[in-house]
Amino acid sequence: MRIAMFTDSYYPYLSGVVRSVETFTQELTRLGHQVFIFAPLYPGVKTEPGIFRFFSLPAPTKAGFSLAVPFSPGLGRFLRQLNVDIIHCHSPFLLGQAGNWWGRRLGLPVVFTYHTLYDQYVHYVPLPSFVTRPLVVSWARAFCNSCQLVVAPTPIVKARLQAQGVKTPVLAIPTGIDLEEFTDPEPKWLRAGLRLAPETKIVLSVARFSREKNLGFLLRTFARIRQLYPQVHLVLVGIGSPAGLARLARRLGVAAAVTLVGRKLPRAELAKYYAGSDVFLYTSVTETQGIIIGEAQAAGLPVVAVKAFGVGDMVGDGVDGWLTSLEAEALAARVAGLLQNEALRLEMGQRAKQSARKIAADRMAGELAAAYGRLLRPEGC
Repeated sequence: MRIAMFTDSYYPYLSGVVRSVETFTQELTRLGHQVFIFAPLYPGVKTEPGIFRFFSLPAPTKAGFSLAVPFSPGLGRFLRQLNVDIIHCHSPFLLGQAGNWWGRRLGLPVVFTYHTLYDQYVHYVPLPSFVTRPLVVSWARAFCNSCQLVVAPTPIVKARLQAQGVKTPVLAIPTGIDLEEFTDPEPKWLRAGLRLAPETKIVLSVARFSREKNLGFLLRTFARIRQLYPQVHLVLVGIGSPAGLARLARRLGVAAAVTLVGRKLPRAELAKYYAGSDVFLYTSVTETQGIIIGEAQAAGLPVVAVKAFGVGDMVGDGVDGWLTSLEAEALAARVAGLLQNEALRLEMGQRAKQSARKIAADRMAGELAAAYGRLLRPEGC
């Protein structure tokens, strides 16, 4: 099959959507399919085979993000020349709208992955949330219903979409985890680099340094963990300015026990952060899946997270980690309990690896390819 993916997020910008598009593209290519990516143009980005960029403008309310102008002379002719079989949109906005329009115009099936709880991100729009939130929900629902198939990253998101009035068939297909990235860990690398004592435990979190990731709450939770288990260090890896988080860590009195890594890490280096840690802590409440949850599990880390939306489908409460309410005391107690009980921590870590295998990248790409194939047959999906 020849698949055209239209996405409003792509490299050099980093996000779960970008990681999903990249992972599925790699795995579908390995399965023998051809994938063409249509994405925004960023300054200094070089031409890459199979990736086609649209003229873009910097987003006024989101640093580092570009907004594509979703018009390109000859796009329809170009899609015909590529002999595209199916169009897969990864946004209901700009380029997603362009992909959907051309899919209908060319008589091609259109698939849409609902990556994001869009109504939880309206703070990026300079209008009151009570106005924008219902409009965004309505827009996303209409877009879903204009497609032939909707992909939800987790079953709970599938149920949410159907409850909001999506009538198009919805399949739950998580973004897969590339297990090969975690097969050659270096567990001593992180501890050596941080010059930590052998008895110090490391709590890791990976999240973009932005409002929706709830990182202020994470730091306050860590301050509580320190009270319960003093020999602990937090490593917070993300993209964005860490200045505000550093100030909060100082106010909480935990700055000496916190390492903030606010830069893009090569995948191999990020795997070392996972491998060198003891517990993964996650406090975002706006995820449809939380790809990094699967990555932490693949590295053998038990996950302690707030039970919210997609994360609740990724963590088996009491099996490979713990899910709690949005309360610092509850999260801290679970993390401290794992740090104090090495046998339980290791047991949950092994179960976490088993959970990650269930959503291996090749397996998830196979499910997506099968769904494409059903759409291309006369009986449809």
